[in-house]
Amino acid sequence: MSSLEIPRETWATRTGFILAAVGSAVGLGNVWRFPFQVGQEGGAAFLLIYLLFIAAIGFPAMLVEFVVGRYTERNPVGALQQLATGPARYIGWIFIVTGFVILSYYSVVAGWTVRYFLLGLQDGYIADAEGSAEQFGSLVVGLEIALLHALFMAVVIVIVAFGIQRGIELAVKVMVPAIIVIVLLLAGYAFTLEGAGEAYAYYLSPDFGVLAADWQSIVPAAAGQAFFTLSLGMGVMITYASYLAEDRNLAEDGAIIIGFDTGIAFVVGLIVFPILFTAGVDPADPGAGAIFVSLAAAFGELTFGWLIGAIFFGTVAIAALSSAISIMEVVVSYLIDEKGVSRVTATAGIGGAMFLLGLPVTVDLIFLDLLDLFADQILLVLGGLLLAIFVGWVIPELARDELSLGIGNLGSLGELWIWLVRVPVILVLLVALGLGVLDYVDFLTGPFAEWLGGA
Repeated sequence: MSSLEIPRETWATRTGFILAAVGSAVGLGNVWRFPFQVGQEGGAAFLLIYLLFIAAIGFPAMLVEFVVGRYTERNPVGALQQLATGPARYIGWIFIVTGFVILSYYSVVAGWTVRYFLLGLQDGYIADAEGSAEQFGSLVVGLEIALLHALFMAVVIVIVAFGIQRGIELAVKVMVPAIIVIVLLLAGYAFTLEGAGEAYAYYLSPDFGVLAADWQSIVPAAAGQAFFTLSLGMGVMITYASYLAEDRNLAEDGAIIIGFDTGIAFVVGLIVFPILFTAGVDPADPGAGAIFVSLAAAFGELTFGWLIGAIFFGTVAIAALSSAISIMEVVVSYLIDEKGVSRVTATAGIGGAMFLLGLPVTVDLIFLDLLDLFADQILLVLGGLLLAIFVGWVIPELARDELSLGIGNLGSLGELWIWLVRVPVILVLLVALGLGVLDYVDFLTGPFAEWLGGA
């Protein structure tokens, strides 16, 4: 059966599309990556650059993906093959590979959140930071995490296999409102803690000395985080927009999605840092395990910390699921559109392959760094950069015309958008990519080479 003989699905409602896009953006990027990135990169100095990138880079780049997806009604590979000639026809493959790599280890980290949710309900969290770190090391590798990785991936497979309306749209209409309500309640709780004032100063008052000293690290981290948290550079917004009708106002929808995503990320900081400061935990402790070590130790210090921790990690697990289904859909849509594979077969096959790629992360965390740094600081930025160049310099008229559908005459705003894509978006992504490559080379020649030598 050819792909053209398979009826293409659409969103049942505008709310469904927006919640799905918000759910994709509001995932581990907000609750797992964001706090440890802020702490690792100097607190409010990182937050300031991150917010600037969201507005100046994230919003224009999201509209780029929207217009490509809605115009072509195809997955990233099919969309670029329809629009481009020559080497540009292969840009879509970067998005497919990026999503595949990210979800492979994302599912493992999601398994951590489930384990820490259960830990709160069972044994509680160890108050001592050193003990918490030892506990983390024992909990996040091994057979149990491999099984949780399999369980999480199986849930993702089931939801995506049910399709756009009966699977993804139905799931996000439950998950996203639940995430928003719980996050707001937790922020209210964090406001009452003793360390809230000191935490807010750290989180909200930028130290420009830190920014001047560490911009080489802050800039690529902030750019990568902006793309990661908005689900840009992995084809999600191209794929989700491909199920849209022409009368949707893409700019309005994009602003709503970014507003919810950024707001939730910001509020997560208002939760995490007061808890850390109240418990006397250093927020600058680096590493992907920061919320599982530092925050878990902080929960161990608090009255009813086991309950607050269980609620927090349960919320993270739900957020991870809402993002994972969107990433899975990118790769699945390629097999459906281009290869004529049935949705159930495509979902099961892709999910199984992603599970296998993620298995090494359940053995040694060095593989998490190996995959995460490559996907976050190189693949995400590279895909976004090449697509921005293509849309901004090769098909700007088509892009402006597509964006105007559902809006009307854009006038000078359409030209402004194109030039934002052509100059600041491309320049920032070029710098971020260069710094990201250098950072990854340092990792390969440093920690990874040391690991290989000791293996």
